Amino acid sequence: MDGIILIDKDKGWTSFDVVSYIRSQIATERKVKPKSIKVGHIGTLDPMATGLLVILIGRENTKRVPEFMKLDKVYDVELTLGFETDSFDIEGNKIFCSDRIPDRLEIKRVLTNFVGLSSQRPPSFSALKINGQRAYKLARKGIAVELKERPINIYSITHIKYNYPLLSFRARVSSGTYIRSLGHDIGQSLQTGAYLSSLRRIKIGDFNIKDAQRIQKL
Repeated sequence: MDGIILIDKDKGWTSFDVVSYIRSQIATERKVKPKSIKVGHIGTLDPMATGLLVILIGRENTKRVPEFMKLDKVYDVELTLGFETDSFDIEGNKIFCSDRIPDRLEIKRVLTNFVGLSSQRPPSFSALKINGQRAYKLARKGIAVELKERPINIYSITHIKYNYPLLSFRARVSSGTYIRSLGHDIGQSLQTGAYLSSLRRIKIGDFNIKDAQRIQKL
């Protein structure tokens, strides 16, 4: 059963949950211990996000994780304006920012300004490590976390829909781009604040959500 499986991840599942479930299913089928099964994934999805998760099975495939991690990604994004959260998404603590309501021309202008090469600071609530510890674990303890900016590329922002306070769009981005940070930065530029209220990944390189299956159907 070595190969690549495309999963349409549901809300509430972590990427590790999916890997663990598939590993246990294969181990049961082969009648071996789960630890003996090599399973990995490319591109972590937060529990609140849905969509494409590429699962790699077998030693030869998991060796290709660094190669696959460099692939571009496409997301369907929904932001809620007027508030920010400490995690930059719907699961964080809300902080009121503004009741300012930008018009559609301003929305389009601001989104256009984000297209292209830029630098981005990852959110404090991320899986990046600081001195060997996950940033989100430090942030949950109230420890100040400030990660270094990194270069990113926003190739396009399309399918824009706006009905205050909801703003949705499709973004094609380079590897290493945090959509939560992008949403936060858009809110800052609009002077409204914003947090990520919905996220669905639909492509990783040539891998497409249309070819994925729900984990319950495996």
